[in-house]
Amino acid sequence: MIRHEGTLYRPPSEADSLILQATIGCSWNECTFCGMYRDKRFRVRPLEELAAEIEWARAALGDGPDGVRKVFLADGDALVARAGFLADLLRALRAAFPRLARVSCYASPQALQVRSVAEMAELRELGLTLYYLGIESGHDAVLERLKKGVDAAEMVRVAAKAHAAGVKLSTMLLLGAGGRDADADGRPGSLAHARASAAVVNAIQPRFLSTLVMTPVEGTPLMEEARRGQLPELSPPELARELRELLAALAVDGCVFRSNHASNFLALAGTLRKDQARLVAGLDAVLAAPERAPFRPEWLRGL
Repeated sequence: MIRHEGTLYRPPSEADSLILQATIGCSWNECTFCGMYRDKRFRVRPLEELAAEIEWARAALGDGPDGVRKVFLADGDALVARAGFLADLLRALRAAFPRLARVSCYASPQALQVRSVAEMAELRELGLTLYYLGIESGHDAVLERLKKGVDAAEMVRVAAKAHAAGVKLSTMLLLGAGGRDADADGRPGSLAHARASAAVVNAIQPRFLSTLVMTPVEGTPLMEEARRGQLPELSPPELARELRELLAALAVDGCVFRSNHASNFLALAGTLRKDQARLVAGLDAVLAAPERAPFRPEWLRGL
């Protein structure tokens, strides 16, 4: 059977995927807002264990029309594993599931730094066609506070490597990460964060873009900031204003946009640029009458 160590995380769009824990934890594991892998020591699982789990899944789920079509490689940073290891794993998946349409994984900026374009292109040919990249912000001061380990220019550079390899990118931004107003501690303010983030997304031109709301979780430096009263948490109307600023500044074509993560107060969906005016107009309506806006109640939001 398939073994999962610790809590398992996956993007919302991977709900119907077979989740294979190719690596345990996250090789970076420094981001101040993320508590997903702090209880795990990063390591790559033996290929023999994974091959046995793939064989179990083939026997249990079948390789026919209703069998496995999508696979997500967990945990937080599978792409950082050796390219040869990943190639062997992808070949095993293709052999077990001939109708496999897509393999995806999270990709940290650090993993994209070490993977060459040629390696990523080879892995794409073997089925690894989609990376989930947490941009979080396009503002260098915010990225430094979040301990992402790269600045905005480096985020754009490593994303370009994935594009050069023909890999699709699904990117994420953190609403609220810039704080409310510019302050002496390095927060640029909500609208500056939104504009800088839009500039980075425009430079990357991802296939997918989603927003999450920065939310303190137990066991993270962000939670410690919140307990000290040093973390300004934006209200739903303030977050709507930030999102409006972001969407209005985007210049991306054919990008699927979603704010369907449970942390969001507003669930929006559309394709940019086709639906951009509609989305911005909807947020203008929310800001004009926030008391009538369909904000999710706090008890419906989760992580």
